[in-house]
Amino acid sequence: MSNDQPEPSNYPTQKRPLYELSTQFRNWRFSPEHLTHLRFSLNAAAVDAIRHTLESEKPGSSAVVSFLTADEELLLVKLYITKITQLCGHFRFPEEVEATAISYLKRFYLKNTVMDWHPKNVMLTTLFLATKTTNNPISLETYTTHIPKTAPSDVLDLEFLVAQSLGFEFAVWHSHQALWGIILDIQNYLDSPVDSRSLYESALTHVRASRLTDAELIYTPSQIALAAFALVAPELANQWSNSKLRTDPSTPALSVDTLQYQIDLLKSLITSVGCPPDIEAVREVDRRLKLCKNPEKIVGSAAYLAKKAEEERKAEEKRNKKANEAAAKEKDPFDQESGKVTLGLVDYDDDDDE
Repeated sequence: MSNDQPEPSNYPTQKRPLYELSTQFRNWRFSPEHLTHLRFSLNAAAVDAIRHTLESEKPGSSAVVSFLTADEELLLVKLYITKITQLCGHFRFPEEVEATAISYLKRFYLKNTVMDWHPKNVMLTTLFLATKTTNNPISLETYTTHIPKTAPSDVLDLEFLVAQSLGFEFAVWHSHQALWGIILDIQNYLDSPVDSRSLYESALTHVRASRLTDAELIYTPSQIALAAFALVAPELANQWSNSKLRTDPSTPALSVDTLQYQIDLLKSLITSVGCPPDIEAVREVDRRLKLCKNPEKIVGSAAYLAKKAEEERKAEEKRNKKANEAAAKEKDPFDQESGKVTLGLVDYDDDDDE
């Protein structure tokens, strides 16, 4: 009998990096074109929904509303990324908390728009959530009392929505951790010692700047880390990357030219976009947001009350339907259609009859 089993390959199978097994790699990486399309689609859908709500309340009212564009929404989110950094400095949270909260905020606005949910409260919620998911907890009371004009409900009311928008995927792979790995690894390639801490701190400024860009949604943490390191020590970065491409079997099969092209793109992105937004421009966006915010999200508005009433009506219908279905399933103890009597079980151990 012939053996149809294939001959074992003489070529070693390439080991996949752990990062490629993560939910971040599977669900939170996009091409620049996909990101742009996603944001513009969300923005257009939000504008259509808000315009419909306004017109249903007062025909013609939406004609005078200047809705936000996708780019303007992103500008406002970018401002609140800087607020996360400020709050982390105030509370002295570690780097991991800051980086995680920023990732959560970015991911949230790939599922939602600022015209539905203002970044201020979402930012407060993502930061509080990040303290828990990174095992750096702080009590809600301590957290809110140290932030002006903030009540516990401002944080808790959005916590489930944020978690749901994240797909309950809380683990984040960070470039600042990859950067430290590069610094330690470089010591094995150099004959003379280097000031690891100084190199790390210098490159970390560029990693932090990258958080104000879309870098983490497009590139891997190690690519961002290498670009940040290359901005500080280009020769060392080049030596390290060349050695990894030659010797590390878990490194994807990239040519030196391809990797260098990606790193150059990242360096340009970090240096050109990785800075806080213009405050006056953001103020104008926020002013207009007050006029085009989804009325259904404004507590106390007619649209909000109407939506809540509709939700309660549907919930009541659902409860009644379940109750009717449950009642229909209960058997008639005398089952007149079959002519049989159905007896329930008697609890002979019931002491109440004594």
